[in-house]
Amino acid sequence: MASDDSSKTQQEEIAGAEATPASSKLKLYSFWRSSCSQRVRIALNLKGLEYEYRAVNLLAKEQSDPEFEKLNPIKYVPALVDGDTVIGDSFAILLYLEDMYPQHPLLPKDPKQRALNIQIASIIASSIQPLQNYPVTDFIQEKFDSDEVIKWIQHHINRGFTAPQFILFHGLIALEKLLKGCGTKYATGNEVQLGDIFLEPQIYGGIKRFGIDMSNYPVLARLHEAYMEHPAFQAALPEKQPDAPSS
Repeated sequence: MASDDSSKTQQEEIAGAEATPASSKLKLYSFWRSSCSQRVRIALNLKGLEYEYRAVNLLAKEQSDPEFEKLNPIKYVPALVDGDTVIGDSFAILLYLEDMYPQHPLLPKDPKQRALNIQIASIIASSIQPLQNYPVTDFIQEKFDSDEVIKWIQHHINRGFTAPQFILFHGLIALEKLLKGCGTKYATGNEVQLGDIFLEPQIYGGIKRFGIDMSNYPVLARLHEAYMEHPAFQAALPEKQPDAPSS
């Protein structure tokens, strides 16, 4: 679970992270509303790993701070610090956690189920989430008003959820169709796995931020209800993070 140390400056936190011995607590550089950060928070909770929460305010452009850039040159969150190991991509972080902390495995041993989990994660990480990232929406915001930005995001989320020609052209199967025959509690089984960790932040953000109507996606809507009842997902919710607005 997360702990917060808000008394330090970002520069002090990062300098300390770079010098931290391997036996110390994990540190997660996160933004409360980042779906990529939410993925990692869920995984840390599932694996029962304590970590320090280090807030990086994307709206204030703290990711462009030179000290943070030393930690993560791509200037994105999340970034995970584990001793002298620094990882700055959510997918890479999840795979690292899987290798280093094998409790509550995120990837099944069965090759087909393993591939399905990776496919779900890849659809979201490659074809949906990047299109609603701050650099993209900031650029569009310069060209259009906020209502048009929301419509643009809704369009790309919806086409990711409903298997349009664009996704099929890139060799991907949209999420609702991919999971149509899902009869288990979660997306790929009765235990939370990697696919679930990618799915829920995307679904949650689609509902809360972009007003996506989930009645069109009954499988994803059912999975969302299951995730919302799970303690690891509840603790990772954006509004429960230390840097979330109070109202």
